[in-house]
Amino acid sequence: MTQTSNRFFDEIGRLMNDAAGAAQGVKREFDTVMRTQAEKFLRDMDLVKREEFEAVKDMARLAREENEALKARIAALEARMTPPTPSS
Repeated sequence: MTQTSNRFFDEIGRLMNDAAGAAQGVKREFDTVMRTQAEKFLRDMDLVKREEFEAVKDMARLAREENEALKARIAALEARMTPPTPSS
């Protein structure tokens, strides 16, 4: 009876290991499919990368600073060119 009982428990253990392995395989497959779908979704959204965003943000900041400097320079030149109005 002991030998039959051990063989029965060995078979149950083997069955449980096989079931756990199959479950892990299904989980891996599910994760792969979900990751692929998420990547496809993000690719289709045509999002910009962080590096590209930061580069454009820096370019806009520099352009604003240059624009402000040019405005101040134009105002100074215009002030020098305008003849003073005589006060009576």
